[in-house]
Amino acid sequence: MITTEVTPSSEKKQAASVGNRNRTLLIQVILLAVIGLIAGYASKYFAGASAGNFDAKAINAGDTAWVLTAAALVMVMTPAVGFFYGGMVTSKNVVSVIKQTLLILALVSVQWVVIGYSLVFGNDIGGVIGGLNYFGLSGVGYAPSVYAPTIPHLAFMVFQGMFAIITPALIIGSFVERIRFRTLVIFVLLWSTLVYDPIAHWVWGTGGWLHNLGALDFAGGTVVHISAGFAGLAAAMAIGKRRGFQKGEALASNNVPFVLLGAALLWFGWFGFNAGSALAASPLSVSAFVVTNTAAAAAALTWMALSWAEHKKPSAMATATGAVCGLVAITPASGFVGPVASIAIGIIAGIVTYLMLFLRSKFTNIDDTLDVWAAHGMGGVTGAILTGVFAEKAINSAGNNGLLFGNPGQFGTQVLAVLVTLVYSFILTFILFKLLSPLGLRVPAEDEELGLDIAVHGEEGYRL
Repeated sequence: MITTEVTPSSEKKQAASVGNRNRTLLIQVILLAVIGLIAGYASKYFAGASAGNFDAKAINAGDTAWVLTAAALVMVMTPAVGFFYGGMVTSKNVVSVIKQTLLILALVSVQWVVIGYSLVFGNDIGGVIGGLNYFGLSGVGYAPSVYAPTIPHLAFMVFQGMFAIITPALIIGSFVERIRFRTLVIFVLLWSTLVYDPIAHWVWGTGGWLHNLGALDFAGGTVVHISAGFAGLAAAMAIGKRRGFQKGEALASNNVPFVLLGAALLWFGWFGFNAGSALAASPLSVSAFVVTNTAAAAAALTWMALSWAEHKKPSAMATATGAVCGLVAITPASGFVGPVASIAIGIIAGIVTYLMLFLRSKFTNIDDTLDVWAAHGMGGVTGAILTGVFAEKAINSAGNNGLLFGNPGQFGTQVLAVLVTLVYSFILTFILFKLLSPLGLRVPAEDEELGLDIAVHGEEGYRL
């Protein structure tokens, strides 16, 4: 029998450690209580701000029900990203990845209510950013808005909030298994405010300069996917490679069923993402629903065929990843193109994203671990540019014709929107990580070796 002697000095160290933790807990309780009290007191100055006078006859119950349902579908996509990514990483990091998506869901939800929504959809300032007139959702109530005339302004706000939430969640795939948690928290807040919110205003906000130029982005090809994809590339370069990274060597996925489950939930939620962007239970939402499903199917089959040709086996993970790439590509075009065009978009985007992943992994030393740049960045680029080719005004009178339908100018506008978005997101993201580097961008080597599940969160994904 082996016994461990506990010396008086070790007992003192343990007691001191417990005392420090208790003091830290007490300080956190006090700080959070103060924040809660301040928010509670401030609520008197926002009394009625989320209600307001409205004409009940102006609200369409069917449209409202559909947009709220779509918002819930998009919300499910954020933890679905966690499962999709979580299945791809090593078993010692699966909890950390899913946890990060839930952190972002909570963090950006609050940021969006306090300031994010106002920066995107508030009164335009020079075509660059929204004002603070909707700070704390002041004036965002039951009455419809200029953006959605048949549903409460609050419904539009919460639907758009789900887009703001999922965008930074997509980025985490580029630096899984090595990011320092506290740095991630600060980065998400800064990135959402300084990168996502301005880009979203440029494209979707009344008065936004890309919006005024006529750039078409029905559900977020530029705003969500290009911004996240090129932010992921910048993050991978700023943070550096994982320990043991080998060029051309794929990450050993710990749970393929998780990947397939995540992809299936993303496919399901994407109907809310794209069809919900019609902001009404309308024929346009039906069209967006159909082309979303069709493009995903075409890209899934494309990736399956390419993986079959490369590896002599039709990979399940490749098929699932291809579906996601097709969903990414159809997103900006979903409200402007027909079913046959969506097949073309799915196939072309499937080829582009597969080749970009191949080139990144085989010919560069960039450790974009889960290929956020290839799937979302280049998938978004492909879809946004092809919107300028296949868009039809006959499908959406609020849109425009593309190159194939006699309007080459739209193609040029799409290319400009793509270039501006990717350059801004890449540069600002890289700068943010450099500014945050004194805090430490990545965990210590021993924590990376142990795995973030235990080292950071103290929880295991599997107990076999």
